[in-house]
Amino acid sequence: MGPGSRLPLSAVPHWPSFVADDHSPVEFSVALARNERPTVRMIVESIAEKPGKQANVGVALKVLDELTSKHGLRRDKLDTVRDLFLPDDPQGAFALWYALIVGPAAPPGVKVYLNPDAQGRDRATGLVAEALSRLGLNSALPAITEHGLRRPGLDRFSFFALDLVDEDHARVKTYVSHDDAMVTDVVGAAAAVPDVDQGLLADVCALACGGTGPFPRRPLMSSYTFLSGDTDSPSGYSLYIPVRDYVQDDLEACERVLAIMARCGLDTTPFVMALASLVRRPLGEGVGLIAHVSLRLGKPKPGVSVYLSSEAYDVTPPRSRALLV
Repeated sequence: MGPGSRLPLSAVPHWPSFVADDHSPVEFSVALARNERPTVRMIVESIAEKPGKQANVGVALKVLDELTSKHGLRRDKLDTVRDLFLPDDPQGAFALWYALIVGPAAPPGVKVYLNPDAQGRDRATGLVAEALSRLGLNSALPAITEHGLRRPGLDRFSFFALDLVDEDHARVKTYVSHDDAMVTDVVGAAAAVPDVDQGLLADVCALACGGTGPFPRRPLMSSYTFLSGDTDSPSGYSLYIPVRDYVQDDLEACERVLAIMARCGLDTTPFVMALASLVRRPLGEGVGLIAHVSLRLGKPKPGVSVYLSSEAYDVTPPRSRALLV
């Protein structure tokens, strides 16, 4: 987390990070798949002693230097697009986040998240197109545009992510937010990836959001995963659902996540253990501890991930049932 990790928790965050609702600069998640042990992930925004976008980026790059030295990260892809996403005066809500991925029998993995709005929202699509081209994926944009960006003004690029691992295992991921979407919109977005189980996708979306839409609060988000050897179409698709926006409290969110896991045939034990490790209050007394749930389809590892907030600074009160209608 950089020097910011030495700052004490107080009533007011030292930097208004958008990683979590209460501006905590870290969010946890557990990734689940059939016949595999769970993986724990942490999304982090490094915080400088005197926080600011440029100062935080500088700290994050130093953290990556240290992780590279210790764990042999491969930063070739990041270096290829760094000037696009990390200009001198980055725009948008964030500049550089990273995820630390911890499994039971392998060195930690690192993934960086970059902001397509770094040079202004009106340049986001062109910036992503240039990044894909530099990474040898210049034929990939049409598939994303055709399926994920079908609704002008409502569908937009929101993240660009890179794995800092060897070339054969590194993923390139583009994320598209869908404002006011219906289930049919995300099913259409997933059609960019061959052999996606559209029925499962529709069911999980409806279970998480309590219906088929439209979903006017935080947007649902598609991500397209490009693996080594992909050229013009992605190998994987994920849907990220801000479940906290479509429930009254975390008790209801927990029930929905358990229903999703049952639909996907997953063991719920790791999720329950992860939740128990963080919860410090009755689930019915707040909303947002269970922040997102995602469904991964296609390659490389189909499954479900659940994103959990630390609530280090604040707890969001339960939402009135009337506000959900």
